[in-house]
Amino acid sequence: MNLVENLEYNTERPKLIIPEYGRHFQKMVDHAISIEDDAERNRVAQAIISVMGNIQPHLRDVPDFQHKLWDQLFIMSDFKLNVDSPFPITSKETLQKRPDPLEYPQNFPKYRFYGNNIKRMIDVAIKWEKGDMRDGLEYAIANHMKKCYLNWNKDTVDDKAIFKHLYELSDGAIDLAKEGENLTESGQFLKNRVAKTPRVGSTKKTQRNQTRGKKRY
Repeated sequence: MNLVENLEYNTERPKLIIPEYGRHFQKMVDHAISIEDDAERNRVAQAIISVMGNIQPHLRDVPDFQHKLWDQLFIMSDFKLNVDSPFPITSKETLQKRPDPLEYPQNFPKYRFYGNNIKRMIDVAIKWEKGDMRDGLEYAIANHMKKCYLNWNKDTVDDKAIFKHLYELSDGAIDLAKEGENLTESGQFLKNRVAKTPRVGSTKKTQRNQTRGKKRY
């Protein structure tokens, strides 16, 4: 009866700071904190570090492995362990300091179906000097815009609409309508899109061919 009454439950025990090392390691650290002799306390701390390294042999080749073990030792002691560390001791304030929030790019494009990369390509094209290379890049951008438009909108689109959107997105720096350019026919883009989409009938036929000849049990 006395044995049952003296049982310890995890709910009644102090919370483990690093649960991966278990309750026994935490008790070893707590014992090291209670040692009054400096030399003995340093010796026990070195022994704890040695055992911590032995139970994680797969991390021995990791850079600053020993430094990480000492950091974990001080964390488990709640930074109350006063021993000589071969590495700079990380303060509790530094460990609990919250990182600065990341600044996520907020892009709200007018024509979302073109994507953000189109706007980046247009910004690059504007910076190029006038010439054949820039003309080719502008034409390629317009063709890609037409392809994106057909993927998400109608089955056909007038080139004038693409030129108008390109003119707006480039703040008037690119005007292919004035130059009388003609983009790739919409049917060509639609033809390529249909060719990449497998037909339902052909898929079923392929599955039948794969299963043909297999033994059935």
